[in-house]
Amino acid sequence: MTAALVLPPCLLLLLAAAGALAGRWPAPAGLPMARLVHGGCAAVSAGLALLAVLALAQGGVAAALLPLGPPWAPLSLGLDALSAWFLLLLGLAGLAAGLFAWEREGAAPPRRLLPCPLLLAAMALTLLAADAFTLLLGFGLMSVAAWALLAAAPPEAGEGAEAGAAARHYLGFALFAAACLVPAAGLMGGPAGDLSFAGLRNAPPQGWVAVAVLALVLPGAGAMAGLVPLHGWLPLVQPAAAGPAFALLPGVAAPVALYVMARLLLDLGGLGQPLWWGAPLMVAGAASAVLGALRAGQERDTGVLLACSAIGHAGLVTLALGLAATLRAADLGPLAALAAAAALLHALAHGLFTTLLLLVAGEVRHAAGSRHLDRLGALVHAMPVVALCALLGAAAAAALPPLSGFAGGWLLLQALLGAWRVGELGFQLLVAACTALAALSLALGAAAMLRFWGLAFLGRPRGPRTLGAQEAPPVVRAALMGLAGLAVLLGLLPGPLLMLGSGAIAALSGHPGLAEAAPLSVSPSLRGSDYAPLPLAVLLGLLGAGLVALRHRLSPLPSRRGPAWDGGFQAPPPHLPFGDPATQPSADGFARPLRRMLADMLGGTRGGHPPPPPHDTGPARPEDGFRGPPRGRVPGFLATLWERLAAAAERLGGPGPRQGLVLGFGTLALLLLLLALLPEGMPGGPAP
Repeated sequence: MTAALVLPPCLLLLLAAAGALAGRWPAPAGLPMARLVHGGCAAVSAGLALLAVLALAQGGVAAALLPLGPPWAPLSLGLDALSAWFLLLLGLAGLAAGLFAWEREGAAPPRRLLPCPLLLAAMALTLLAADAFTLLLGFGLMSVAAWALLAAAPPEAGEGAEAGAAARHYLGFALFAAACLVPAAGLMGGPAGDLSFAGLRNAPPQGWVAVAVLALVLPGAGAMAGLVPLHGWLPLVQPAAAGPAFALLPGVAAPVALYVMARLLLDLGGLGQPLWWGAPLMVAGAASAVLGALRAGQERDTGVLLACSAIGHAGLVTLALGLAATLRAADLGPLAALAAAAALLHALAHGLFTTLLLLVAGEVRHAAGSRHLDRLGALVHAMPVVALCALLGAAAAAALPPLSGFAGGWLLLQALLGAWRVGELGFQLLVAACTALAALSLALGAAAMLRFWGLAFLGRPRGPRTLGAQEAPPVVRAALMGLAGLAVLLGLLPGPLLMLGSGAIAALSGHPGLAEAAPLSVSPSLRGSDYAPLPLAVLLGLLGAGLVALRHRLSPLPSRRGPAWDGGFQAPPPHLPFGDPATQPSADGFARPLRRMLADMLGGTRGGHPPPPPHDTGPARPEDGFRGPPRGRVPGFLATLWERLAAAAERLGGPGPRQGLVLGFGTLALLLLLLALLPEGMPGGPAP
């Protein structure tokens, strides 16, 4: 089974090479090369999911050394329980995205075929890494592939933002992440330069080195995970979406960044860290959870809305990781295991339902011609299967029981409520604030999902194009229904999942798994409250069936469809046979009360009621939006450096097949050269 670790990245790199040469060599048997590449990515992703399940069942796969890398730190691949958990997410989401792309990207040009398998290969390499050098190599290749994916997007893909601007911003955040993570790995390696996970685990950082590692890893991995205040690239990337692969950036790439954070800080950071070790993660996670959910309830573009929702869910995972680190430092192993289980469950659920909702947004844009909420409506009649899948995904993102998003949030709240056992007053105040913010973020996230699904799929059509929307083709429906089924299945069976991931829980908490997990229920302790999702689902089903039977008994006549109420407005003119869009609730109308209460204080919004120009008899119209990054506070030399890097990235443009391959292998050569130039005895350099 060790040899199987090398096979998936190699197959994905072969698919990337096939995509790069698509314009020169014809595909076999007349099959379009785009379908061959996307179908191959789906097949390899299915193999990754199967490999992850086998590794979780067997407790991991031994590391295998590769004939690559510097002499003192050869590349090594392995699979333990923690990496297998996130590899399962990559396999499932990659399978759905590959099936979706098989149908919708079957005629994509060769320029856009290279980054997709390269992105999957880089994420797989990051998760299969058994040493810090391979981990950073895969993480860097993932950033390069994501940038190439953005740069290769067609100009007409964006609505409200250009793909070039998104690529420039993403490149800046990726360079910042690399500048933080590379020295952090060097500090963890120490003078001996042993970068293997086993060596780093045996010699965790101490003293000022531990402080420096925490100060570098949190912003470095947090930038790619979309944590506040380093989340600026996610809202810019989604309007430039040009295919299903963009669903993998918030859905899988952000959880992979959270995996890097958990690996370096919790697993390799050691159990002897002080109590404050997890406090910065808790603060960053709570802030990201609230601000991401709040902004998701304000956005009009469905892609940006879902990207902001992903920021909120990544914040909840980070909050759970920080809580686990603090509780294990206080020698509260069972509570630390509970927080670690919450982080793992919510990371898996978040990746799957975020990928589902982003694929739904892409299908809605293809069918209805827009992702703007004020141009959609009534799609439940034209696209019933897509609407049902979107409803299940939105309900899971809203943390409604018994779907997948509820179990992780419930475990997190139980761990927060039990953290009063830590006697430090400052920590108890921090836990109280994080509990309130976590509950607020879940409520704001539920409101955002209600606004998203209600405006997009209910009501009346808000535009002529919406009337012509058609149901998704069978392959797309299969991909969406598979992810929707996983949202239900994972929500009904959190107990078996936690028993399967007991090794990952132990790696994060230092406690042997969640002992109170059972096939039908999850309990924080033997004397605590119990969550049994399957009996709850049966009870809710019986209650719903009883209400339907009561309705039929009280009203035996068949239902009749009548004209919709227009809120007292006059009848629409003849040229609007589908009704006047102004008489329906709008996206801003839903968001304005919440924005007036909270967004001015928390969300960094700008707004007002500017008066009309002179001699204009029209009314003053409100203007709302979110403030950009505070460029005025950046020192002059940094602003100049940023402009030069952005101009250089703009000159590069979208990489072609040859340039893409040069970028990928050039990154590997550059990292090897930098390590070779380090003097002997330096952290990360060769041993003397």
